Amino acid sequence: MTVEERSTTLASELAKAERTVHPIAQLTLAGDLSLAEAYAVQLAGVAQRADQGDPVVGLKLGFTSREKARQMGVHDVILGVLTGAMDLGGQPRIVRGQLIHPRIEPEVTFRLGPGAAEVDLADPRVSLLDHVTHVAAAVEVIDSRYRDFRFSLEDVVADNTSAARFAVGTWVPIDEVRHRISSLPVSLRANGEVIAEGNTAAILGDPLATLVAVQRLAAEHGHPLPASAVVLAGAATPAVVMTPGVTYDVEVTGLGGVSVRVEE
Repeated sequence: MTVEERSTTLASELAKAERTVHPIAQLTLAGDLSLAEAYAVQLAGVAQRADQGDPVVGLKLGFTSREKARQMGVHDVILGVLTGAMDLGGQPRIVRGQLIHPRIEPEVTFRLGPGAAEVDLADPRVSLLDHVTHVAAAVEVIDSRYRDFRFSLEDVVADNTSAARFAVGTWVPIDEVRHRISSLPVSLRANGEVIAEGNTAAILGDPLATLVAVQRLAAEHGHPLPASAVVLAGAATPAVVMTPGVTYDVEVTGLGGVSVRVEE
C-alpha cells in the first residue's frame, strides 16, 4: 500500500467514525504513524470533505496553551482545518446525538482578507499578520473520533485536531484592538454560571503570535488557505465537556461574546 493509499484509507476510517458517531481505536495502536504521515491523513480527509461539497473555510491551531502542551509532552503547536459544515452560523446550536463526546473551548478568531489566498506562505517576506482584517470571540467544539477521548500527538493530527464545530461572534476591526489583544479576560458560562475563566495571554502569550505558527505549519504541510479565511487561534481555558440542555456563553472582554446551545 502506498503512502497516499494508506492516508486515504485511514482518513476514511476517521470519517466513518464521525459519520456514524461511533469512536474507533487510536490509529497508532495498529502501526507506526509519523507526524508527517499524520498530516497526510488529515489532508486526505479534508480532500474527501471537499469532494463531498464541504469546502475549506479556514485553519485552527491546537496545543497553544503551554500547560496543555506540557501535559501532552509536545513542544510545538499543531494545525487543523476548518470546513463550511463545521460553521454553526448565526444561531449556534448542536445536537448532542450527532457528536461522540463534544467539549467546548472559548477562543479568539481572526479573519483574513481575500488577498491572503494568493500569497506564497513559504516566502519569508510574507506575513499573515499583514492580512488580518478582523478579530472576534469564538467557540470551538472539539470531538475526538477516538475511544475515551484518548490519543497520541500523531493520532490527534490525523483526526484533524479533533475539529468538529465552531461559532464566531461579532467581528471587530483588528486595528481597534491590536494594542490590547494580548491580555483580555475570557469567561465561559453554562446556563449563566461561570465554569471557566482565563485570559488571551494563555494563547501563545499573544493570540497574534498564532498567525506566525499558522503560516509556518501551513507552508510546511501544504494546507490550503482560502480567501477571507477564518483562523481559530486556540483555547483560552481548558476544554469543558458539553451537556444537553445547557447554553454555553463565551465572553472576551473588549471583543464581545458568542453562545452555543446543546440540544438532545
